[in-house]
Amino acid sequence: MDTAQQNTILHIEGMDCANCAMGITKSLKKSGMENVHVDFATGEATFFLQNKNKLTSAIKDIHSLGYKVIDSKVKEENEGKMSSIEKRFYFTLPFTIVLFFSHMIFSHGFILNQPYVQLTLCLPVFIIGIMQFGKSAFGSVRIGVPNMDVLIFIGSTAAFIYSLAGMYLYDTHQTHNFLFFETTATIITLVLLGNVLEHRSVKQTTSAIKDLSALSVSTAKIIGLQFGKEVITEINYKDIPVGALLQVNTGDKVPVDGEIISGEASIDEAMLTGESIPSEKTISDKVIGGTILLSGNFRMRAEQVGNDTTLSKIIDLVKKAQQAKPNIQKLGDKISAIFVPVVLGISILTFCVTYFGFHVTMQDAIMRSIAVLVISCPCAMGLATPTAVMVGIGRAAKRGILIKGGNTLEEFAKIKSIVFDKTGTLTTGEFQIKNITCFDTTELEVKEILFQLEQHSSHPIAKSIVKELKGTVVTKAFINISEEKGQGITAVDADKNEYKIGSYKIAKELTEDNSHNAYILKNGKLIATLDLADELKENVKESIASLQAAGINSILLSGDTKAKCHALAEKVGISNVYSEQSPAQKLIIIEKLNSENATAMVGDGINDAPALAKASVGISLSNATQVAIQSAQIILLKHNDLSSLAEAHLISKHTLTTIKQNLFWAFFYNVVAIPIAVAGFMNPMVGALAMAFSDVIVIGNSIRLKTKKLK
Repeated sequence: MDTAQQNTILHIEGMDCANCAMGITKSLKKSGMENVHVDFATGEATFFLQNKNKLTSAIKDIHSLGYKVIDSKVKEENEGKMSSIEKRFYFTLPFTIVLFFSHMIFSHGFILNQPYVQLTLCLPVFIIGIMQFGKSAFGSVRIGVPNMDVLIFIGSTAAFIYSLAGMYLYDTHQTHNFLFFETTATIITLVLLGNVLEHRSVKQTTSAIKDLSALSVSTAKIIGLQFGKEVITEINYKDIPVGALLQVNTGDKVPVDGEIISGEASIDEAMLTGESIPSEKTISDKVIGGTILLSGNFRMRAEQVGNDTTLSKIIDLVKKAQQAKPNIQKLGDKISAIFVPVVLGISILTFCVTYFGFHVTMQDAIMRSIAVLVISCPCAMGLATPTAVMVGIGRAAKRGILIKGGNTLEEFAKIKSIVFDKTGTLTTGEFQIKNITCFDTTELEVKEILFQLEQHSSHPIAKSIVKELKGTVVTKAFINISEEKGQGITAVDADKNEYKIGSYKIAKELTEDNSHNAYILKNGKLIATLDLADELKENVKESIASLQAAGINSILLSGDTKAKCHALAEKVGISNVYSEQSPAQKLIIIEKLNSENATAMVGDGINDAPALAKASVGISLSNATQVAIQSAQIILLKHNDLSSLAEAHLISKHTLTTIKQNLFWAFFYNVVAIPIAVAGFMNPMVGALAMAFSDVIVIGNSIRLKTKKLK
């Protein structure tokens, strides 16, 4: 059990279906907990706890329902070991096999066919059934959310009691006609088998969180002083303090988020960003905890540790995302909630109609009603949506796409329009020199002037120019370099020549041509003009083409000038353009587009946050402002490559398709299976086996999404 302030996480053992989770949810809410979410797949219950004194009684209530709250350390220790459900299955299996085959070889003299021998073989299995299904069944009925265990318990108990009655009410020659101990044992064992298979399958749907968690290191190399000498010792990952100096060598995982203070490295960030090409890092570059150092070594300063690292936040985001239910799940939840009482009613009606109406034997009528109980499977409906959502969100996370919930997957799959911001979204926000026009000077001299003077400016354009001209040969010495906001940079060289770089404002008296990005003056005379181009991000044109092929209309919405917006739109294949728009105007346009059809918005700045929040789905980039990231429902970690946007849409679309397929199978299975059982064409043992595998089929279809080819 973990607590952080008033947010509480309980690790619960024994849940095997969505109805189990619904029962625990209702119990916790009755205990006064708020914002309750119970996930049967991960075995976690999260809620907001105002009064810590209520926690003990809440745990007792969960235990009374037939489940067990365990400590997080116990959960970690038991990881990979045989679960309690597996132990119970393997315990019941030999008894059931003996009973099943003795039933097939009937002979009055055969010892295994003696009533008391069969009772002795069945009793251990029936006791396990009471422990596994009985306590849970009674608990679920008590809180008004009957689960699948109610059906299993009633069905197996009915066969057991009917067999006991047959032992004492009929003579030896007739008793065998009323003994169904093997039916009791087989139902319990086959349902346990189904739970084992389901338990193992569900684990595969949550593999994304495990894969991400596996990136964390357990220890790190910390640099310190001992007796005045530098020493490197190992420290537990959880004990790394902010500001600690850490050593990272080839093959190591970067322990926490921080900054390189010495050394160089080639780092594999694929698991976090989906970027397959290693990232080259050097002094002052930021590194992310959990990434792998392929070559080189470096020392770093820890900046974000523990739960504040990027990896921890991603894991938390993925967990929360898997909890959020899509709207389509509401249908399955509503049906699951009333399913058990309806099936009980059908079972009772089956007995009454067949025995009293059609005059079939009591034995046949009871077997039909039991078959109805065990063939029915509310679990499949409860599993249909969450398993698909877990796999879909997990697959997206592995590709560097963070999706905040199943409802976002559903909404994004349905969008018809997608709106793009320009700078920082379609373009990198970094500028390239497109053209230098010289007057009475050389291009080399202009580049040297630009390189030396722009180093003294913090403007994004200046930074881009310096980055592009890195390596320029320096021959001049400049003094008195200063920047005047809104005007430009001025400097003087050794020969007392004055230079100025700025916008058209500094050259408006020298030329009427205002089409250039920068003007360079020497002693008050125009010597050069500079044209810049905002660099496009990778795969922009291909991504937009892919989205348009999927029937999604792409729109450019920007505060930039009309000329620049239309030039970019033509280059990347966007036909609808809204330029020179303020944040308030962007919001109005998004509202209008949303009223026409579902619209997504991709942005990265503070001014995009209102539009991102207003859109059906807001999409932000990992290098965006925190406000934009918090306002968005999807975050693309590969911020310089928009191919992940089209991939996010494909994952969303295929996840929604998988959910629909799962729900269809779950409904279809019950619609077909129940009438067959009512008609007497299905043995209860066959029904138990079919019920067990219906869950596995639904989960299997969800797991298929992990490797399914998206197109």
